Amino acid sequence: MLKNNTKIHLSSPHMRGTEKKYVNEAFNSNWIAPLGKNVDFFEKDLKDYLGKNVFVTALSSGTAAIHLGLILLGVKAGDEVICQSLTFTASANPILYLQAVPVFVDSELATWNLCPIALEAAIKDRIKLGKKPKAIITVHLYGNPYKIEAIRTIADRYQIPILEDAAEALGSTYKGQKCGTFGDLGVLSFNGNKIITTSGGGALVSNSEHIKTKAIFLATQSKDKAIHYEHSEIGYNYRLSNICASIGRGQMEVLDEHVVLRRNMHQFYKKLFLDVPGVTVFDVPNSDYFSNHWLTVITINSEETNGIDLTALRLAFEEENIESRLLWKPLHLQPLYEKFPYYGGSVAQNLFSIGLCLPSGSNLTVAERTRIKNVVQRTFKIKKAVPIEVVRPRKNRIVNYNLWAKFFLGNIFKTT
Repeated sequence: MLKNNTKIHLSSPHMRGTEKKYVNEAFNSNWIAPLGKNVDFFEKDLKDYLGKNVFVTALSSGTAAIHLGLILLGVKAGDEVICQSLTFTASANPILYLQAVPVFVDSELATWNLCPIALEAAIKDRIKLGKKPKAIITVHLYGNPYKIEAIRTIADRYQIPILEDAAEALGSTYKGQKCGTFGDLGVLSFNGNKIITTSGGGALVSNSEHIKTKAIFLATQSKDKAIHYEHSEIGYNYRLSNICASIGRGQMEVLDEHVVLRRNMHQFYKKLFLDVPGVTVFDVPNSDYFSNHWLTVITINSEETNGIDLTALRLAFEEENIESRLLWKPLHLQPLYEKFPYYGGSVAQNLFSIGLCLPSGSNLTVAERTRIKNVVQRTFKIKKAVPIEVVRPRKNRIVNYNLWAKFFLGNIFKTT
């Protein structure tokens, strides 16, 4: 019998079937172009999900949303924008698009997100230098909400607007409120690896219809109202296509199920590493925080694991064709950004040196989880069997496969 060595991806797209219905509708209407009714419906679906008091503009990417968000907040060449350092480069690249200056801030250990103490220190110092920041880009790293109230208090104290990068956090909440709705403007991403996807896509979230109208204007080449093509300011080709929005409509129907399945993967890892000294599964600080657990991340203290570090585990996964990934390299350490100001200590840098992202897709099968489990048990020499529990979202119940796996799955929990 040949060994199953199909690649297990970190976070692959998860189509559920209804997406084709909406795509076919677009084909049947011959609306294979930007805009269209599916864009309108997709925006409405997102608005209904996030809350009635928001306005959603569907765009070609989350990066486009950050770019337009900065423009709408008045950021211009030479202005300074504060950005969390421990994040993907797309959070900060639009600052450079505008020839503005990024100012990077360290993380704190409770959420791994923007440190309020370092943030305020940065603001005070930039003001002292006569360079008050024009905006603050916050990030919900790997789906875990940042310290919402502390950051908002500081932003309001110095009257600096927040551009909330919720690209990884659709479905996450803080005290019951959806991520993407805490900033003065919010950003979502529907890239292929996100919790739902439109292949490529994003959205800008605002609390004003006027802002949405302006965002659409900028995203459609800033075409003035005239019988001919008249342009008074620079515009962009940033609107989402009708086909991509068709996929998004189908994905919105299963968003809640995807959140349940991702969170179930997180619980799988918590149980898998429960008795492994030196390995910690990163989690939210308390019940106020609800994470979609877009990616489950662990830290490894090699002094407590007999020298096994993240490289050893990553290579063990790689040998079995299983993808894992280091944390985002802090932006202030990147060649592109190392010349710009940075405030804080070494939290982000230390996390980067010990953190590993694990396969977290909502479509991982029991067999694939077993392959992951086997690698972990072999690497850390775990002798104890680990039951695999799977949430059935539609019935909202947990099935313990230990009870019947030996009958249907060939005793997959046997320790290897």
